[in-house]
Amino acid sequence: MLLLDKNTGSAPQAKARAVDERAVALNARFRHHSATDVMRAGLTGAGRIALVSSFGAESVVLLHMAALIDKTTPVLFIDTEMLFTETLVYQAEVTERLGLTNVLIIRADDVAREDPDGTLHQRDTDACCALRKIRPLEQALKGFDGWITGRKRFQSGTRATLDFFEREAGTMRLKINPLAHWAPEDVRAYMDENRLPRHPLVAKGYPSIGCAPCTSKVADGEDPRAGRWRDENKDECGIHFVNGRAVRIGAKT
Repeated sequence: MLLLDKNTGSAPQAKARAVDERAVALNARFRHHSATDVMRAGLTGAGRIALVSSFGAESVVLLHMAALIDKTTPVLFIDTEMLFTETLVYQAEVTERLGLTNVLIIRADDVAREDPDGTLHQRDTDACCALRKIRPLEQALKGFDGWITGRKRFQSGTRATLDFFEREAGTMRLKINPLAHWAPEDVRAYMDENRLPRHPLVAKGYPSIGCAPCTSKVADGEDPRAGRWRDENKDECGIHFVNGRAVRIGAKT
């Protein structure tokens, strides 16, 4: 059984160590397995697992894998209320096309109080991401034993040693990264072979897509994430934690 043992030790450190050990064992077991195998192991043997998806440029790959394994997989989609209209339309279309039956749309509860005029992103992008993404996701993940991400080693230096399984720092949750070892051409090949729909903004020069105010087009030769928070020392929203804190990893230098 791969099910997490919630009764291993009574202290938080003992529980965290148990999850770390489980991640090590899973990585050893699935070292030479496919992304689909890793996804299936997470969804069928690691407890209650959610797939967190932005329905962005490459999201359809994991969504398709999940649909093949279990169309009732909980899919958490964070609507920051600042997304491109194209993303919202794409989310609805992909959900229907893949037959996903458990897509949960997550929104922040306190936007009206903390950002009544919708200008927080102009003053403090970190605070805006915390308000509209990090806190709503943290609330939504309560009750789950882990979650699936689309992170890949090639995306930034901070992800260069990413494994399939890891403990989410500061929590007892397992993070599962089925595409950790994929290259950009693997993503494109999977989409082509399965005839999956592309996000419409990709063809318009947006290879990485976030909120509309903080995403710009990328020129030929630029890093695919260059259009995210352009001209700021930031290229992560903070959803992925480091050392248990919501710090901005992978910041541009």
